[in-house]
Amino acid sequence: MYGDPSTIRKILTESGDTWAVVGLSSNERRAAHGVADVLQRYGKRIVPVHPKAETVHGEQGYASLADIPFEVDVVDVFVNSDLAGAVADEAVGIGAKAVWFQLGVIDEGAYDRTRAAGLDMVMDRCPAIEIPRLG
Repeated sequence: MYGDPSTIRKILTESGDTWAVVGLSSNERRAAHGVADVLQRYGKRIVPVHPKAETVHGEQGYASLADIPFEVDVVDVFVNSDLAGAVADEAVGIGAKAVWFQLGVIDEGAYDRTRAAGLDMVMDRCPAIEIPRLG
């Protein structure tokens, strides 16, 4: 398992409240849209990251993590596993504290690199499922 309960709790409660959501667009049918809504309801600032750089849930979007002009605490990744490793590497590069790969997003090499760089990381989990469990 790539994300023990203590790491999940730490990311959700201690890592910070600015979450870049990679793959978030205005498409309401996509899982990222609903998860970002849940994160906002729990007090997180979401930052949409998508090539279209659309505004979503009232937050300005950016085409890439590198384009975000402020610090990001957690990078939540909604891209295919074959693209996710590059996103994790970018998260390390921008100084994020944690990376969260959504359900079905798995890259063991990226997990190892990200942890070796000192970031917390969770894979194959959903914060919208985990955050209500913190109660």
